Amino acid sequence: MDLCFSCLSLILTLQISLLLFSRAAFGAKFTFVNKCDHTVWPGILANAGSPTLGSTGFELPQDSSRTFVAPAGWSGRFWGRTGCKFSDESGSCQTGDCGSGQAECNGSGAAPPATLAEFTLGPGGLDFYDVSLVDGYNLPMIVETTGGTGMCASTGCVTDLNRACPSELRVRGGAACQSACEAFGSPEYCCSGAFNSPTSCRPSVYSQMFKSACPRSYSYAYDDPTSTFTCSGADYTVTFCPSMPSQKSSKDPTPTTTTGEPNAETSLSGTTATTTTTGATNAETSLPGTDTTPMAGSESGPGLGVTGSNPEPDFGSGSQAMLADGSWMADMAMGGSARVYCPSALRAAGFIASTLLILYIFS
Repeated sequence: MDLCFSCLSLILTLQISLLLFSRAAFGAKFTFVNKCDHTVWPGILANAGSPTLGSTGFELPQDSSRTFVAPAGWSGRFWGRTGCKFSDESGSCQTGDCGSGQAECNGSGAAPPATLAEFTLGPGGLDFYDVSLVDGYNLPMIVETTGGTGMCASTGCVTDLNRACPSELRVRGGAACQSACEAFGSPEYCCSGAFNSPTSCRPSVYSQMFKSACPRSYSYAYDDPTSTFTCSGADYTVTFCPSMPSQKSSKDPTPTTTTGEPNAETSLSGTTATTTTTGATNAETSLPGTDTTPMAGSESGPGLGVTGSNPEPDFGSGSQAMLADGSWMADMAMGGSARVYCPSALRAAGFIASTLLILYIFS
């Protein structure tokens, strides 16, 4: 009996190890989904030392998707380009243009303003990811996880910030919204020079506007505590223009935005107040034309109220099939010979584990 259980345990351990090894080797799958009412041209920029994912930019028509596989250790960023027209490598995009003149960005990044999704797939299995508005905003975007363990929260910005953008930040005829750094170039907005530290560079009225609307996104350079997320063993979906958070995400609680100290009450001309939670004191930031209609699951104005861990995994019919015929286990409990029943049990366990491994690798 002991020999049987030892063999069974060894086989299952080996199969699980192979599964985990294959997950670590393959890294993660990235799926891009376009729910906008127009075509989007996603751009992909791999960081130094990371390979390309088969494309550096491509056309993504409305209601379509495309998937790429990234190896473990990959890091880089994604964004969406809009209003693109390409002809004889002399084209350009209205927002998010990478300057290549074609659909492929060929190693060039996005020209601000652009909503960015940033990823680092840890070689040890722990991924880091965020959606950043530090370089401004051009499209609603969310990042959601499939599978994985750990925090694995959804993040991004559902709100149309172009409609709420103050006139001094509005560019491209209202098609995009600049960051204050890009608009004014001041060190206090760019967290540069004497303001190049978390203690000296504090949220501005403009970054607070972004944070109020999109509490899960980076709003300025040192907005780390509520903007960076981690997950192990997940695949990721990047959705442009999501109509609303997914059913899973909308059930998750809304996070508390922490800035470390009270924010000042700041007002811009022609305003309607919007309140955001900042850990110590709520800051009322008034903005021209701000849409203050709460999104589903949000407690602090329009935003993405999504967080929390994934539900318990559904192991499916594989484990049920393995235990459907429990006669061999009952016989061993009554002192029967393990030699009679172990081979079929081992074959069943090995077959199921191997099948799951093959399905994962080729899915």
